Amino acid sequence: MPRSVNHVAARKRRKKILKMAKGYFGARSKVYTVAKNAVEKGLTYAFRDRRNKKRAFRRLWIARINAAARMHGLSYSVFMHKLASKGIQLNRKVLADMAMNEPDTFKAIIDGVK
Repeated sequence: MPRSVNHVAARKRRKKILKMAKGYFGARSKVYTVAKNAVEKGLTYAFRDRRNKKRAFRRLWIARINAAARMHGLSYSVFMHKLASKGIQLNRKVLADMAMNEPDTFKAIIDGVK
């Protein structure tokens, strides 16, 4: 009896990997085994960096809030403590956006907590 090989599924699997490797340089987008390694590593980085992106943005927002607060004579930690004690519930994303794009509104918030 001849050996049965499922060429349809195998081709589909390889095409899927090569499609994901589109745009990669050289053999990484042409040769299946090389592309498979590159795609696997790329997906690992994507998984890791979806989490790191959240950390990076939080760090950026804190830096912006700190810079804007110091222009008005408060440090970041003092400003955030005063916000919490006054019961103002604005997250760092909104505060950083205000500090950048609405300096008058941000100053009003600082005056409100002083």
